[in-house]
Amino acid sequence: MSKIGFIGTGNMGGALARAVSKSGHDIYLSDFLKEKAEALAEELENACATDNAAIVASCDMIFLGVKPQMLPALADELASGLAARQKPVCLVSMAAGVSLERLGELFGKNTPILRIMPNTPVAIGAGMILWCDNGLASEGDKRLLEAALRFAGKLDAIPERLIDAASALSGCGPAFVCLFIEALADGGVRCGLPRDKALLYAIETAKGTAALIAESGKHPGQLKDEVCSPAGSTIEGVTALENGGFRALAIDAVTTAYERTKELGK
Repeated sequence: MSKIGFIGTGNMGGALARAVSKSGHDIYLSDFLKEKAEALAEELENACATDNAAIVASCDMIFLGVKPQMLPALADELASGLAARQKPVCLVSMAAGVSLERLGELFGKNTPILRIMPNTPVAIGAGMILWCDNGLASEGDKRLLEAALRFAGKLDAIPERLIDAASALSGCGPAFVCLFIEALADGGVRCGLPRDKALLYAIETAKGTAALIAESGKHPGQLKDEVCSPAGSTIEGVTALENGGFRALAIDAVTTAYERTKELGK
């Protein structure tokens, strides 16, 4: 099995490390807060806490789970270790908005780099993970990424010019979906349902509808029309959403997140 390193074990880095551990690879963890890496290593059977230098020296692939503004300092710290390797190690960046070109400037023009944009459902193996590469990642690197993350969710290759837009949808989208589910539950409570039942019904309705769209192959608009009986309750609810600008607000949420993602990469 390969050795996979994680520099940064926050929410996303930790979630991906947990998923990779299920694939049987050896996991090496480091974090600015040493105790955080140590706690995660204790949780995972095939993981150990170490430092950045050891990860750079020994790992076959390194996930960079640090915030965009921390990358320059990290690149300086790793520079000598990366240069000392006989074979360049593939770096996997999940920093929002930071382009492959910028990553190459930081970590070396000859460094194979994969850029990924995962979302929070990777924590339960139901994530959407977008990825692209800088042209230097080998087929072996790409296969290793797919094998390592097979328990994290679905991977989809996408041109880098589209990855920020896709991330604004799939990466930020879970927050938008949570707001909608919470609002549905609030509506149920307003109508007299107990809070726990309202939340359960909202969750299962959202989950089941998403599965129906995926498995039926029908357009969401068609499925919506099938629920809306003439002069019925559902069309009245749909009208209320439309009067409130629901779809326009959802579109604005994605486009606003996209613009902010581009700003973060500057």
